[in-house]
Amino acid sequence: MVNKSSSPQESSISGVLPRNERRNWAASPSDVLNHFGTSGLSVAIATAVTHPLDVLKVRLQMQLVGQRGPLIGMGQVFVQLLNNEGPKSLYLGLSPALTRSVLYGGLRLGLYEPSKHASDLLFGSTNIFVKIGAGAIAGAVATALTNPVEVLKVRLQMNPNSTKGPMKEMSRIVSEEGLKALWKGVGPAMARAGALTASQLATYDESKQLLVKWTPLQEGFSLHLISSTVAGVVSTLMTTPIDMIKTRLMLQRESKRVGNYKNGLHCAYQIVLTEGPLALYKGGLAIFARLGPQTTITFIVCEKLRQLAGLNAI
Repeated sequence: MVNKSSSPQESSISGVLPRNERRNWAASPSDVLNHFGTSGLSVAIATAVTHPLDVLKVRLQMQLVGQRGPLIGMGQVFVQLLNNEGPKSLYLGLSPALTRSVLYGGLRLGLYEPSKHASDLLFGSTNIFVKIGAGAIAGAVATALTNPVEVLKVRLQMNPNSTKGPMKEMSRIVSEEGLKALWKGVGPAMARAGALTASQLATYDESKQLLVKWTPLQEGFSLHLISSTVAGVVSTLMTTPIDMIKTRLMLQRESKRVGNYKNGLHCAYQIVLTEGPLALYKGGLAIFARLGPQTTITFIVCEKLRQLAGLNAI
């Protein structure tokens, strides 16, 4: 039970929100728009900056499919891409990536706080386990709704010779493979998004609270930078194997080298069996090189946009 003399900051650190915050959670339409808008815009900005690294990650994950052997590093893949396909190849799939960022990012970050507050109303607490659960739910729901755009983005990233636009490519996928093809890999994608959002947001949230409690840092750029960096490291370690499985499932039809995986578990088993356990971390450096800065940019921009919109910090 929170002492009446406790400050809101102390209450937040203890895992119990102040009573007035719980009572005033009802929001106006403009607050809801600002809440989801700032989330989506911050993720889109971070995606635009780090998209070339996402292209490199996908190419790295598709190396030596079904085989064991020495892997080409991120630097070599980057040079090969520039020499063989030109600088534009680093931005393959950018249009669906930005579209997905606004929708997925807005939902993923936007649903986190409502989920956390709902848990507070139900259980009277917002401890680390509640934050992990809230993040997992927000990430899974967001990716289930936006999976078709993710499938389209990955297909375009692996097909530099395509002269079709995103809409024509999506129409081709549906006509040749059926509507269900747009939800290929949705299981691992939901698992990855749940793990990503849970580890990213819960780590960021907890890091901020611990830093405020145990260091002289207060709400501001330095606090956001350190907390988001920690969140980037943790989320990369948690999500790289799931991301690998998701990419392989989404590209089954596009690559003749990829086997017919029945589901995510079967895909993971086949990768470990034919390529070795470390294959699950193919592209891991590219993922961290992308996810680390993306996490940092997302949270710093989001916090600033929330401040400008008159919203509380995350």
